[in-house]
Amino acid sequence: MKSEPDVYGIQDLARERETLWDGIRNYQARNFMRSMNIGDQAFFYHSNCKPPGIVGLMEVVETGLTDPTQFDPSSKYYDPASKQEAPRWDCVRLRYVGVFAELLSLDALRETYNEEQLTVVRRGNRLSILPVADPIATDLLSRLGTLH
Repeated sequence: MKSEPDVYGIQDLARERETLWDGIRNYQARNFMRSMNIGDQAFFYHSNCKPPGIVGLMEVVETGLTDPTQFDPSSKYYDPASKQEAPRWDCVRLRYVGVFAELLSLDALRETYNEEQLTVVRRGNRLSILPVADPIATDLLSRLGTLH
């Protein structure tokens, strides 16, 4: 799950302990989020920074929540076409698990994995939520090492 560190970074989540992962306005990313289950873990990926990469780990603690930002006219994620009785956008609640000692950069990910193994390495990929297959996740965790 990607976020820009100057918008909402791993340190923000560490301080807050839990957060709603709201503001998703891409149907494919939303559908990936809808497939999450309580207890699933997610990598926290800092994007649009130098260097981008995996910085931490989160756990899904609640699923199927209605994204409140879609109904808030003052939010940049406001969707006037979304209705309270039929919301378009939902979100999950995530809990901070930890931060890795070192970031695993996008360049390092590209050196290790191909697009079929890890979608985030695909050039031009813009999705903020992407699934990671269990064997790849296990390998990533071994490369990332201990959480702090």
